[in-house]
Amino acid sequence: MKWVITGGCGFIGTSLIRQLAAEGGHSVRVLDNLSVGMREDLNSVTTFCEIKTTDIGPIPQPGTGLYCELVVGDILDEQLAMACCQGADVIVHLAANTGVPKSVEDPRADCMNNVVGTFNYLEAARNNKVRRFIFASSGAPAGEVEPPIHEEMAPHPVSPYGASKLAGEGYCSAYFRSYGVETVALRFGNVYGPGSGHKSSVVAKFIRQALEGQPLEIYGDGSQTRDFIYIDDLIDAVWRAATMPGVGGETFQIATNAETSVREMLDLLVPILERNGLNVPPVQYSERRLGDVMRNYSDTSKAKIMLGWGAKMLLKVGLSKTVKYFKNECAVGGIV
Repeated sequence: MKWVITGGCGFIGTSLIRQLAAEGGHSVRVLDNLSVGMREDLNSVTTFCEIKTTDIGPIPQPGTGLYCELVVGDILDEQLAMACCQGADVIVHLAANTGVPKSVEDPRADCMNNVVGTFNYLEAARNNKVRRFIFASSGAPAGEVEPPIHEEMAPHPVSPYGASKLAGEGYCSAYFRSYGVETVALRFGNVYGPGSGHKSSVVAKFIRQALEGQPLEIYGDGSQTRDFIYIDDLIDAVWRAATMPGVGGETFQIATNAETSVREMLDLLVPILERNGLNVPPVQYSERRLGDVMRNYSDTSKAKIMLGWGAKMLLKVGLSKTVKYFKNECAVGGIV
């Protein structure tokens, strides 16, 4: 297939491209502003050619391997979005303002990136007759509710981030019902795993702090719960959402259906850090952050029924693989 992946130099994007490269027979166009992921991150999973914004044409037909282009630009550039999506079969829209704290600090920027940026690529899908559009959403639209979160819950977002992702889901629904774009919104759990060196989420943050000898910072008392999903499981869900017939217009919770507190996750992580030769710093408790919900885990039964998908990686095993990745990358100077 011919893919457009926005934010394709990031953690999830490069992990998806790694799988596409292993399969072969795909053409990929990456659109990224390089604010988080870099050319080096993309180069670590495949070779690519960088295309000037003035030279963009239709995505080339796939060959036997993986053909990959990089376009450096911003999702708020609507003309660039239209040009990038020429000839695409599927758009995977990963580029976004990520995380609650940034959205609380600057809700306008969060809205522009997450709402207008998503709108631009939905419009590009409509005008270029792109068959499938995958939207990276989150559990944040649900807000402070009694979990497990499921797709039919009435949303009550707590943070501007949750509100902006909810708006993206709303536009996806409208573009399916009004224009026939086969949109699929995936509400990702808390993603972790190898390749997450640039992420600021809690697993990556703890490992990075341990490597640097800094206190392991917990916001609040650590009783807040999350649903931690390993990157390979998540990429399997993205692949199925992009290729499975009959799922246009749907929203899916993509997580593990397991509730784990931040403190419980840390209790699993500490002995893994120690087995990898790290002296674990003390835990430091800080004030709970505005916009954070206390409990968050997902009912994934809809994804199991309609996508034939379920998470497979045990948290303890996934944390071990993640620590080894960080340690190896740190040893070669790959993680700042």
